[in-house]
Amino acid sequence: MTSHVMPTYGRLAVTFDRGEGAWLWDENNKRYLDALSGIAVCGLGHAHPAVHRAICKQSEKLLHTSNIYRIAVQEQLADRLTEKSGMANVFFCNSGAEANEAAIKLARKFGHERGIDNPAIIVTDKSFHGRTLATLSATGNAKIQKGFEPLVEGFIRAPYNDIAAITAAIGQHPNIVAILVEPIQGEGGINIPADDYLNQIRALCDKHNLLMMLDEIQTGMGRTGKFLAYQHNGILPDVCTLAKALGNGVPIGACLASGKAASIFTAGNHGSTFGGNPLACSAALAVLETLDQDNLIASAEPKGQAICTGLAELLQNNCHIVEIRHKGLMVGIELDVPCAELVQMALVNGLLINVTQEKVIRLLPPLIIDDLQIKLLVETLAMLIAQFTDQLSPVSDHAA
Repeated sequence: MTSHVMPTYGRLAVTFDRGEGAWLWDENNKRYLDALSGIAVCGLGHAHPAVHRAICKQSEKLLHTSNIYRIAVQEQLADRLTEKSGMANVFFCNSGAEANEAAIKLARKFGHERGIDNPAIIVTDKSFHGRTLATLSATGNAKIQKGFEPLVEGFIRAPYNDIAAITAAIGQHPNIVAILVEPIQGEGGINIPADDYLNQIRALCDKHNLLMMLDEIQTGMGRTGKFLAYQHNGILPDVCTLAKALGNGVPIGACLASGKAASIFTAGNHGSTFGGNPLACSAALAVLETLDQDNLIASAEPKGQAICTGLAELLQNNCHIVEIRHKGLMVGIELDVPCAELVQMALVNGLLINVTQEKVIRLLPPLIIDDLQIKLLVETLAMLIAQFTDQLSPVSDHAA
């Protein structure tokens, strides 16, 4: 059957019909354990009752007016987000890329207000910030940038988790106005920096009057064991971006600002037709309330630890495992060989996973995953990794 959808994805040959919690069912009623959550979107799992009720209730009243009017539920959501984050105010949009676009515009306006005509932002290798032209240009992945040149200027790249490189870049480029990083790189391979990495970036930004901008689109909403990942470090950024799990599947993005960044945008500087509409904000409020009531954020770290411990035990003799790492329910299993075919193997066995950076199995299960589901995930994935690596040549032959 011919599809008229643009072929922008290498889609797997499965169509899901319904979901409940950590489970999805396809059109043939086959059940799958979702260890990816729509790439960290459905943190509360599928068809969560609280989100369902909020969407239905709001849809009966009002879907859209316009941001030229006040929107009560949007203001309520902004209040809750600033309360939980420590930030001062919020711009609402529809996606992570749009949230990062807002952050980039904030940084540029901040620079121009300081008299810098060509403001630049430090970004990092292996980062991912979106697919729009500006966020694509900020992203540290030449493969997905290819064919879209000329890229947007104004980004200076440094290796991730390398404070010396950032310090050197600041010294070499007097037009730098901000540093944009992910607290943990998701698309980059679940790369977890040194414990004080964000603290050192905060200190550099304070010293040089730069904006510290954190892309929490994948790490936010409790995934790392704190509401926002920077809260592990006891710091406050100037800008923080959210999306993905904020609406549990309803598209919504947010750009939060504090301190000197909070007063940069004024009326007419930025906008969004659909951003922060009543439906999306109602869903997001339900997400926040559920995270608080069900103690899900605190459970992310022990659940992630259980997954890693279980995999480490079952794969301890597998010489192709480079590292198993995690922060909360962001889990990466790095192999020493490309392993993309594991995605299809897992699908056949009723498990949804992802492989990024060719060699890293990425797990982003919903925060509501339970102990029995964790056991099933660990046992199934360990079995598949063993089957996959057993097909490989001996290590000595492979290395040669």
